[in-house]
Amino acid sequence: MPVPGAVVVCHVFGVVEHTGIWLGSNAIAELHGSGLVRAVSPKRFLHGRSGARIFVCCDRLHAPLIQQDAVQRAVASLFTYRDYHLRHNNCHRFIWHCLTGQEQKITSFSQFNLLLSQLFDTGLYWDPCELLEASGGPME
Repeated sequence: MPVPGAVVVCHVFGVVEHTGIWLGSNAIAELHGSGLVRAVSPKRFLHGRSGARIFVCCDRLHAPLIQQDAVQRAVASLFTYRDYHLRHNNCHRFIWHCLTGQEQKITSFSQFNLLLSQLFDTGLYWDPCELLEASGGPME
């Protein structure tokens, strides 16, 4: 299970990855392709994407990696707009901002992983999430 502040990811048609910040209460902060920063359910986070699973960024002991203030920055950004661009102002850049408070151009998931590894000073493990729907049952 992810914890508030954890970085989550899903696949998008085998071409790119989409990242978000787990807010808790079954909500993920994401930068939508329209430029809107919004909070969505895990089901909505996966909607329209090819991946059927959400993965959480963990350390070698499978503990989610979190950064203090990431949730607060993500929540403060909700309902704002960013000038979205797939390569130059994407979800990875938004998540980096949530984690660090800094704006940095991040053009790929590989670059994002390198930055995360440096930030947390550890290797990264993307563990599949076991998420529950609001009804308490497993998410399909």
